[in-house]
Amino acid sequence: MQTMLFEPYTLKGITLANRLVRSATYEKNADEEGFVTPGLIEMYEALARGGVGLIITGGAPVHPTGKFVPQMVAAYDDKYIDGLSKLVSAVHAQGGKIALQIAHGGRQCYPELLNGELPMAPSAVYEPVLKTTPREMAEEEIWTIIRAFGDAARRAKAAGFDGVQIHGAHGYLVSQFLSSHTNRREDAWGGDEDRRFRFAAEVYKAIRKEVGSDYLVFIKINTNDHLCSGGLRPDESLRVAQRLQALGIDAVEVSGGMYESALRPARTKILHVEDEAYFKEPAGMFKMSLKIPVILVGGIRSRSVAEDMLDKGYADLISMARPLIREPDLPKKFMSGKDKSDCESCNACMFFRRLDKVKCVQLQKLKE
Repeated sequence: MQTMLFEPYTLKGITLANRLVRSATYEKNADEEGFVTPGLIEMYEALARGGVGLIITGGAPVHPTGKFVPQMVAAYDDKYIDGLSKLVSAVHAQGGKIALQIAHGGRQCYPELLNGELPMAPSAVYEPVLKTTPREMAEEEIWTIIRAFGDAARRAKAAGFDGVQIHGAHGYLVSQFLSSHTNRREDAWGGDEDRRFRFAAEVYKAIRKEVGSDYLVFIKINTNDHLCSGGLRPDESLRVAQRLQALGIDAVEVSGGMYESALRPARTKILHVEDEAYFKEPAGMFKMSLKIPVILVGGIRSRSVAEDMLDKGYADLISMARPLIREPDLPKKFMSGKDKSDCESCNACMFFRRLDKVKCVQLQKLKE
């Protein structure tokens, strides 16, 4: 039976085959300098063949100071355009659509990836997972990174990507400026809600200046930082989304959590349908209050749950990451009647320091 999940959907003039989105996830499949590799292209070809409506790449740093994991594809120099173009062409040849997620790690960058330098951030707030206190960004550095987001979007468009997604979630730099926990400035970039929003607004405007009004630009944001005290909460997050909507943003993907959060973006023990779609409540609040499309991510494993989220008005599109690491052809399996992903939500695929590339560890054990 045809359902809303498998109907074509138009996003900023782009016709998607269905409402399933591959949410951005780290691949560890570029080379050490951030260039696209044949292995990375093969991975994205498999996703496109698998039938997902829209692919969002793993985060591509917009500036060398923003590298937060090794072997991530880069977008901070024109020299990367050729490889990115080959990746896009491979996806398009399979009938897929693809957006480049552009990002800066801020305080969540490992110093060893920055030639031993301290990571930069809105404020010098200790990061307990990396056990690092970043340095506070100077005014000129802030503008440098804003321009870098615009330049990265220009490169994405030149490479043929169907759009760009700003990574404004999970405690990375845009998220850090929005959060009262990580942004403790008292200048024009922080101190109250209006000023904390300024960086995200300037990033968006810099991107639009480079790509024009007709190009797909959307954002992933935290609905909640899930900290014991302070940080972004759903009411302020919704106001951020409303402000971005007024500026012209095309869609918003809702998530939550950061490195140091009690509740992380990728949770384990998703055993029952009741455990799935753990961001559905804030997503529903966004959907009721916004006119732009809302993309729901967070522990969705079952076709029935995905359909329910659309039918009940929690979201316009359904986003998944870990299940598509396990089964890149899961959308086609859903279309053929399969109801639940084989993903066990063990998070072994996220222990990237132990892996040569991000992959389903449980599936590899079964093959062995």
